Amino acid sequence: MFNIKIIFVIMDKNWKIKRDVIRHYDKIARIYNTLYGHEQELKIKEILKILDLGKCDVILDAGCGTGLLFNYIRNSARLIVGVDLSLMTLKIALRYIKEKKINNISLIRADVDFLPFKNEVFDKVFAITLIQNMPNPTLTIRELSRVAKDFSSLIITGLKKFFSKNDFSRLLLESNMHYLFIDTDENVKCYLTICSKNKRALNKSINKRIRIKMLVVK
Repeated sequence: MFNIKIIFVIMDKNWKIKRDVIRHYDKIARIYNTLYGHEQELKIKEILKILDLGKCDVILDAGCGTGLLFNYIRNSARLIVGVDLSLMTLKIALRYIKEKKINNISLIRADVDFLPFKNEVFDKVFAITLIQNMPNPTLTIRELSRVAKDFSSLIITGLKKFFSKNDFSRLLLESNMHYLFIDTDENVKCYLTICSKNKRALNKSINKRIRIKMLVVK
């Protein structure tokens, strides 16, 4: 009984954090793109400079928010699944999908710590500006890893004002990730990484036509 009580206390604390995050993003959903659109697009463009996407890829956008990523990858994948807990941001994303008449994007309201998918489903997993909002980032990354295929790429970013580079590296290692940092200028407010469960998969994910300075594989 004592162990069960501890588990419930932790779960309740974690849900309180998530509920506060939901309320925050629901509140700013209509102005999110105005507030953060440019900043997010800088990250996306830097990532897509070096990441190879396949026309047959099934892609997960974890914490998809208003769907800013969709505009950049909708013609480069077979299926994109956007997941978020904020209902209001998902409504903005749905409006975009309908306006553009896109038929290869599905939206699901779900907790990224408990994704409603089988193991090893996705070819690419994006988690852009997500991890700092999660009460247990290691749990989150391991869940993203669970639904990624063995040779998949996971694009995980860490907000610089929340993580030091060493702390973010440690988090990825604790989550059993092999990773590369993408070298960016100071205008990008996140550490950008390409990760994989399989070390050999990292090099296969990188666009060979683009020469970019990257740190050594961990």
